[in-house]
Amino acid sequence: MPDEKPDGGATAQPAAGHFLTEGESAPLPTAHRSQPIALGKARALSGPGESALRRKARPLPVDPEAVSVYSGPPVAPLPGAPTTPLTGTRRTGGARRVGWNRPYSRAGAQYNQVGPPPPPPRKYSNVVVAGLSALVLVVTASVGVACFKAISSYDSSVDNPLSRPSVHRPTAPIPTLPDPTVTKTVPGVKDIDRVQKNEIYKAGKLAAVGCKEPSVRPTSQVTTLRYFQGLLPCLNEAWKPLIEKAGYTFRAPKLTLVSAKVPTACTGESDSSYYCGTDETIAIDWQDYVAMYKRDPIDARVWMMDVMAHEYGHHVQDMTEMLTAVGSLQGWAKTEAAELELNRRLELQATCFGAAFLGANKAGLGLTGAKLQAWEFDTKHSGDEYNPKKVRDHGSRANQWFWGGPAFDSGNPASCNTYTASAKRVS
Repeated sequence: MPDEKPDGGATAQPAAGHFLTEGESAPLPTAHRSQPIALGKARALSGPGESALRRKARPLPVDPEAVSVYSGPPVAPLPGAPTTPLTGTRRTGGARRVGWNRPYSRAGAQYNQVGPPPPPPRKYSNVVVAGLSALVLVVTASVGVACFKAISSYDSSVDNPLSRPSVHRPTAPIPTLPDPTVTKTVPGVKDIDRVQKNEIYKAGKLAAVGCKEPSVRPTSQVTTLRYFQGLLPCLNEAWKPLIEKAGYTFRAPKLTLVSAKVPTACTGESDSSYYCGTDETIAIDWQDYVAMYKRDPIDARVWMMDVMAHEYGHHVQDMTEMLTAVGSLQGWAKTEAAELELNRRLELQATCFGAAFLGANKAGLGLTGAKLQAWEFDTKHSGDEYNPKKVRDHGSRANQWFWGGPAFDSGNPASCNTYTASAKRVS
């Protein structure tokens, strides 16, 4: 029963699984037991099951300050402590030096600090001493003479060496450096001066180069091209000396037929011939000349020579930079009338250049008789009056002859300065 106290008044221990309730306290431990405490039966440590209990005996730590009567080997000296001589020996304890300083039984250094006495100085006779002195004097005198000669030669080859440092003068002359490049700005030529004061006017007359009119009959596209190709070398040969004399570079133009399949860099009317300054090409409309040749062969040949000479006149303007100058002046023109007037001056000058070439080579080209009459008639009856669009850009028929007739007779580009003429002469 729970209230019973079998141990004579002590509270019984709670059973397994018993929990303390509110107000109930755990029993205090008993201070004395009634049963005596005795040792159990002794067990041997050498039994088979007790091998794990064996432990290796470890020496007890030695107290260096403890005094012991044990007569064992002395304790090893502490690091850095002075070594103590062992009893009954001349050697010191501790580590020994090994190497060439054996035997170790010596107490002092291996070699004595004081060596054997030096031998007595050797005595020389008076004759030997006198001979050596004389030899020294001879050697000293020889060295002095050599030094004097060296100094004399050095002074003779160097100009005042103490006043300036010695230099090695080169045997070859120092090359002269070229003058630095100086860029000079050449003043530009005004457009109006380029056309009014061009050097082509002072180059002189065109020479008769002896060329002949091509004998090709222009009855087709191929033969028409061959006819103009026969005239081109004659024009190149006549104009080249004057272009170069005027200070410009000569360039032969290209030649082509007006065709939609082979266009030039310029846009021109498809039913007329023109010059393209962009690629320096003369474009010829071949169909008109084939039809004209069928109606009147003489007039067709004269007209073809005149058109070729006129378009080459534009090439002369291009080589002498007048074509560029006129284009610039037109860009600055304030009115359309002023722009058209500049264009008429340009076209009338090309007509004049062409007439100068034809007049200088009239014999070789056969411009006599009927051909000459045909050329004069065509020149007098060409102008803006015959333009269906009534555009006044090439000059009247009166001015066509005003510039063409005199140039044919003179054969000189000086007759073609249309830029100094009055407005009436370029209308």
